[in-house]
Amino acid sequence: MKKIKGFSKLERALTVAGLGPAMLLGCAVHEDTQLAAYLPAPSYSVLMPFPAATARPAQPRPPAPIDLVASIDGITRNFSGLVGVAVTSVDDGWIASNTAAARPLPQQSVSKLWVAMTVLDAVDRGVVRLEDPLTITRSDFTLFHQPVAYLVKGDTGYASNVAEIMRRAMQMSDNTCNDKLLRLVGGPRAVRDFIARKQLGAIRFGPGEKLLQAGTAGLEWRPEYSMGNAFAVARSRLSPAVRRAAFESYVKDPPDGAAAASIADALARLKRGELLSASSTDWLLATMGGAKTGKARVRGAVPPGWAYGHKTGTGQDLGGRTAGFNDVGILTAPDGRSYAVAVMIGDTTRPIRERQLLMQAVASAIVAHHRPSDGAIMADDVAAH
Repeated sequence: MKKIKGFSKLERALTVAGLGPAMLLGCAVHEDTQLAAYLPAPSYSVLMPFPAATARPAQPRPPAPIDLVASIDGITRNFSGLVGVAVTSVDDGWIASNTAAARPLPQQSVSKLWVAMTVLDAVDRGVVRLEDPLTITRSDFTLFHQPVAYLVKGDTGYASNVAEIMRRAMQMSDNTCNDKLLRLVGGPRAVRDFIARKQLGAIRFGPGEKLLQAGTAGLEWRPEYSMGNAFAVARSRLSPAVRRAAFESYVKDPPDGAAAASIADALARLKRGELLSASSTDWLLATMGGAKTGKARVRGAVPPGWAYGHKTGTGQDLGGRTAGFNDVGILTAPDGRSYAVAVMIGDTTRPIRERQLLMQAVASAIVAHHRPSDGAIMADDVAAH
């Protein structure tokens, strides 16, 4: 396998700070109000019907810890907006959640997880190799956050491979890299087939970044929208009524909607090795551990000695409302016990800092609940000896 290329200082800065040309701003920029606020959402019912989610037969679960359930309820009860929170014990199988955790909420860039899993499933089946070459050209550009665009020079494009492009999609939330991988595996239908085949439950997958974001703005996608500020200009010409109707339609029935409980269950199954081969599982978990986005979300409350591998997602903003502000991942204690976490803020007017603090409160509740497994030697114990 060829060595996977690292990210440049410029790209890291752009990803963390959310800075760059107008063509790079949007869906995967997670921490800046101006960058997250790009627009609203549409009615997809006519354009793209979605199959009903397939779920596994209900399996008996151990009861969730009462203290953690109470903590999640207290954290979410008075938060203005629609919030789904689910925490699954990877080791014990219980799930602690609130009521809205069963409702499909906008995923936005969280959906890049299912693209990555579909690619790795193709690797496991021998259809794709991580070292297979991939070249990004201008014709691949999507819109909003696509830092790989800086690396595309002239007509030759940026020569890379599947592994690096997937790392960029997952760690930097690069929309162009994600859509390139999506086309590689056969488009949205292939991802939906993977979700159905693995019986991941109430998880939808949309039409890809271009169509999803154009539709969310009340527009039909045109190739010229990927260059410069053409998309912003076209969007600005829409009437406020059209934009608001699109936003309301998206919030009501997001084509990329997923239930926090289903995401947490899928992540727990990933960690247990039930979805991919051992090598692909390890590769994806390590990649999630290197995520560059969302440092002030759940990760902001992860204490020393704990690990958190995750994927964030940030949706559209209109009139002070945001549809989709998410963080999902796997939180691992020093003793090796893990929790799959999904915090999905589907619709809220609360400031970004308050959203981040809600997510951090969920992480703190998990840490407070955790009891080291019998016989585990903790860092403090080692220091004491």
